[in-house]
Amino acid sequence: MKIAMLLAAASTTAAVPSLEVEQYQLHNGLTVLMSEDKSLPVVATEVLYLVGSGHEAKGRTGFAHLFEHLMFQGSENFNKEYFEPYEPIGGNVNGTTNRDRTNYFERVPSNYVELPLWMESERMQNLLPTLDQPKLDNQRDVVKNERRQRYENEPYGMAWWHLGEMLYPPGHPYRHAPIGSHEDLTAATLQDVQGFFKQYYVPANAVLTIVGDFDRARTKELVERYFGAIPAGTRAPSPNAAVPKLSGISKLVVQDEVNLPRIYLAWHTPALFAPGDAELDLLSSILTDGKSSRLFKPLVYDQKVAKDVAAFQVSQKLSSFYVIQVTAAPGETIDKLYTSTLSAFEKALATPPTEDEIERAKNSYKKGFYERLETAMSRASTLASYYQHTGDANYLAKDLARYTEATSAKVHEAAKRWLDPKNFVRLDFVPKSGEAAPAVGGKGTR
Repeated sequence: MKIAMLLAAASTTAAVPSLEVEQYQLHNGLTVLMSEDKSLPVVATEVLYLVGSGHEAKGRTGFAHLFEHLMFQGSENFNKEYFEPYEPIGGNVNGTTNRDRTNYFERVPSNYVELPLWMESERMQNLLPTLDQPKLDNQRDVVKNERRQRYENEPYGMAWWHLGEMLYPPGHPYRHAPIGSHEDLTAATLQDVQGFFKQYYVPANAVLTIVGDFDRARTKELVERYFGAIPAGTRAPSPNAAVPKLSGISKLVVQDEVNLPRIYLAWHTPALFAPGDAELDLLSSILTDGKSSRLFKPLVYDQKVAKDVAAFQVSQKLSSFYVIQVTAAPGETIDKLYTSTLSAFEKALATPPTEDEIERAKNSYKKGFYERLETAMSRASTLASYYQHTGDANYLAKDLARYTEATSAKVHEAAKRWLDPKNFVRLDFVPKSGEAAPAVGGKGTR
């Protein structure tokens, strides 16, 4: 299903782009989503578990991500690296973890559809007999090293960890990043990990999505054969927490191995699919996409105080947050960068977007939207995400409508409501100078 075809369908008044999706459950509670497309000579499968770092207990941060690694270390009837049988057939295999879920996905030639179904069911049912202390120790070290490489030793790499701690109070499920802390990873015992698996890695807490060129009747038989006998378990309750309130400007300065200062401004915003979520996505494009955008032009092009600027809505299940990220131009100070950014931001929010700005933002979004449907693998993840957040995998048209029906007034209203220039968190990264970094100040929530 090519992007041009989808765009053509969407441009007509009668046609709305859609995907045929069958949604059903096995008797053990496993949710199954199937979407056939004979134009794709491949099949993508995804198993999404309704557990992310937001489900982790105090003192056990990083468990969800650690388990993502452990799931690739072999099971009772295939005690080898999970990737091994996919390499000779050109398969693509991986997994990801965020605050709300963990997913595992494979793309294989269509005549190999049985392979990922068996492999996924095998590790869902038989991981624990081979999950021993050496495997845990090995993958614990891998995750710790990943934290060092991607967070601690990467320029600005700890930004998302600090933003979580600044935006969310102690005890909030979104306070810590999925990577976890070294202390909690070290403290994880084999018994802890086994208990985590038994609680969350069960059919009732999982969604199996199959997209591409497959025979529906035969594939349903395979799903029942491989997954139907696995004990159901129970669906884990979603974490629940109120959206924190920000009062004043909470500031943290971090000295890092960076060449240029950078600032992050962040606010709490509506949850994924809630009113205002799509409007803030569109606002991001209006603020920073293109040389004439409302933040890029004054900061990068006119004043030349910034090297780059970006804005984005980080959409999540409980609540989201909005970030403006600005890197200083060479020779500019962090104070001038901040003052210029705040001034440009307040001016940007003073007037509603023009019709031209709204139209360009919508077109940019639609391009990315259809690109996500171009491949079987990204389509499978999209359908699973729809089910996770709305209960309806066939949410394509409703999702698109959130953006196409947004108006200039609604975008402006969302911006004024959620992005208060007097209440936000401010995170500064500055080059190391040998001095201690200032503590958090202001009247923030920490």
